[in-house]
Amino acid sequence: MDFSRVLRERRIERRISQLEMASRAGTTQRHLSFIESGRSVPGRGMVLRLAETLNLSLRERNEWLLAAGYAPAYPQTPLDDAALAPVRAALGHVLDGHRPYPALIVDRTGAMIGANDAFDVITQGASADLIGPGRNMYRLALHPDGIAPRIRNLAEWGRHILGRLDRAEELRDELRGYVPELEPSSGRLGFAVPLHLDSTFGRLRLMTTVMTFATATDITLTELKLEAFLPADSFTAEALHVAAAG
Repeated sequence: MDFSRVLRERRIERRISQLEMASRAGTTQRHLSFIESGRSVPGRGMVLRLAETLNLSLRERNEWLLAAGYAPAYPQTPLDDAALAPVRAALGHVLDGHRPYPALIVDRTGAMIGANDAFDVITQGASADLIGPGRNMYRLALHPDGIAPRIRNLAEWGRHILGRLDRAEELRDELRGYVPELEPSSGRLGFAVPLHLDSTFGRLRLMTTVMTFATATDITLTELKLEAFLPADSFTAEALHVAAAG
């Protein structure tokens, strides 16, 4: 990676002027201009400040440090490492506590790390090849052999899924082919994009919320997402309670 070129491209992409970025990073516009042109080599601290100014992920910050000739600053601990036992316990507690509503944990690629048993109502009828730890949940959502045939608002929900895949171009290109064209809406959008999903318990209307480790300094933790489904109406709430009881 050409550090100078990528720095300039990302700054322009975020629509930040040299003067504004220099001020945020605690340097001068002249120094930043020299860094972007390759005339000046930034110190390790400056690389980190520039990356932080652009709100880059910890993974990207490590990549920038390597490109600038420095060692990575942030560790990436395997999730099954003993040091992360408290994290695994906390995630399990959240999954269990969310029942009877579905919830799952995915990594940065969308691969499932775990889910509670209420998530079974989401995966009803899907191919076994698309379900389980390590399987991609975005593919499960939109593949014809996944839950797509049961989604009543597939075009709208599919756009919601594709919007999460800015940096996964290959997967986005694959999944885009499964999503029908979105018809112009004549009604109000409302406060959220619900998932309208047929199930053996009736048609469910679900909202989602995504939780992350906001203060993590380990790449593994920053890339974990816990996605929790919530009922968008009283019928769905009752149906999920019935599903859990059964």
